[in-house]
Amino acid sequence: MINGIYIEISISEQKLWLKEGPSVISEYTVSTARNGPGEILGSECTPRGKHRVAEKIGEGCPADTVFVGRRPTGECYTPELRLRFPDRDWILTRILWLEGCEPGFNQGGKVDSYRRYIYIHGSPDDAEMGIPGSRGCIRMRNHDIIDLFDQVCIGTEVNIF
Repeated sequence: MINGIYIEISISEQKLWLKEGPSVISEYTVSTARNGPGEILGSECTPRGKHRVAEKIGEGCPADTVFVGRRPTGECYTPELRLRFPDRDWILTRILWLEGCEPGFNQGGKVDSYRRYIYIHGSPDDAEMGIPGSRGCIRMRNHDIIDLFDQVCIGTEVNIF
């Protein structure tokens, strides 16, 4: 743990907790994969187990900044933009890119969370939280991902269960 701060994510409860030791600093409702838990490349499932924040992307970007390939597109999300690009997986505002820490389970080969591009990221305000709906990532409200992003650093431990 870096400075005693770590993240826990419950797939069954659709909750994310930022903790310091046993104490909860913040609690957020999230949305994990509509396909449920799983580690296999291409499954669009949320991987379980021990991870760490490998990269932080989007610091200083306005809320609703659209990212494609982890790069800001110059667009800010609007419902009209969604109509123009209905098949986009909307990754907004901030990205915490996760790296698995358990070889053979969520690290390496066809189970590598980092190579699967598993993130904790912002999403459109109309995206439902509290129910599975993502393509494998952990979706958060934009104001929540900004809050979380500002409290964690690269290397912060993340346990998904």
